[in-house]
Amino acid sequence: MDLYEYQAKELFAAHGVPVLPGDVAETPDAARAIAEQLGTTVVVKAQVKTGGRGKAGGVKLADDPADAQAKAEAILGLDIKGHVTRKVLVTPASDIAEEYYVSFLLDRANRTFLAMASAEGGMEIEQLAVERPEALARIPVDAIAGVDAAKAREIVEAGKFPAEVADQVADVLVKLWETFVSEDATLVEVNPLVRDPQDKIVALDGKVTLDENADFRQAGHAALVDKEAEDPLEAKAKAKDLNYVKLDGQVGIIGNGAGLVMSTLDVVAYAGEKHSGVKPANFLDIGGGASAEVMANGLDIILHDPDVKSVFVNVFGGITACDAVATGIVTALDMLGDEATKPLVVRLDGNNVEEGRRILAEANHPLVTVVDTMDNAADKAAELAAAGA
Repeated sequence: MDLYEYQAKELFAAHGVPVLPGDVAETPDAARAIAEQLGTTVVVKAQVKTGGRGKAGGVKLADDPADAQAKAEAILGLDIKGHVTRKVLVTPASDIAEEYYVSFLLDRANRTFLAMASAEGGMEIEQLAVERPEALARIPVDAIAGVDAAKAREIVEAGKFPAEVADQVADVLVKLWETFVSEDATLVEVNPLVRDPQDKIVALDGKVTLDENADFRQAGHAALVDKEAEDPLEAKAKAKDLNYVKLDGQVGIIGNGAGLVMSTLDVVAYAGEKHSGVKPANFLDIGGGASAEVMANGLDIILHDPDVKSVFVNVFGGITACDAVATGIVTALDMLGDEATKPLVVRLDGNNVEEGRRILAEANHPLVTVVDTMDNAADKAAELAAAGA
């Protein structure tokens, strides 16, 4: 889960990382009130989960409360790379002497953690990484040893931070690592980490990605979910403990096991090239021990997706027996009744496959087509989606 800037900075502050005061507003009047409370020149910043806010007009300086109100009115509702601005952060303007960059992230390729640091931070850090990679230090971090004062100094030295602020930056790094570990994050990033004219170090912006697999031990993270921006189908699936991700295609996908589902996405995408370019509409893994109820819940989610024109159920029976899957399909269609209007292509193989096929044949539902092979089933599902588009 990616956090908004204001949420990231609240986590930073909770772990001692220096940030500026401020508050979030959902209306221009609220932005004015926050500016009045701060009593200084402020910056009004769009709260969207994407970069490029400044270039898109989503970050504006305001001289007084009335100006903050006007700037908030201009930013609220602004579309930035497909993200509509519903909130703004109002925070004091900062005098900036220098801009730096620091982050910790999960390095999946090397199966370790990675610190990245540079004395040349700012908006163009991605460009810096490409054009002058030597200016962006990359330091592996041992998962057991972590980042203590000595490791932080190593990172500071590698990032070539000025001696005048080296100790402060090292202290920030230790606290950022504490944030990273304590909050079960996969990324914490500060860009820019600024040095003001008085040589004080402040995290002026923040980006945090939390590992949702750790939600069971992070009860407080539930409050960080933006219910308004959350896809309603994903929210419904999450409430039913389903591993579901909404995509932008037309063929609904259900499978048991992440590997099989990923393969199903590929074969559907390939088959779709021959049928008006239809694509997979979702990722949905019902798991290795799914019951009929889980299958019914999965179908309920997918069949209520208005983008879906056909559904491909691809199951290899192991722990999840094919007869349980077939029962789940029949149960779901009975539960949905007239709400079920989209064709289902079902491919079953493995444990109890004959019984599963018998259950579907006996039910003889007009929406269900049973196909023996994965490739042929994908082709049929793509064909039906194209016909229904």
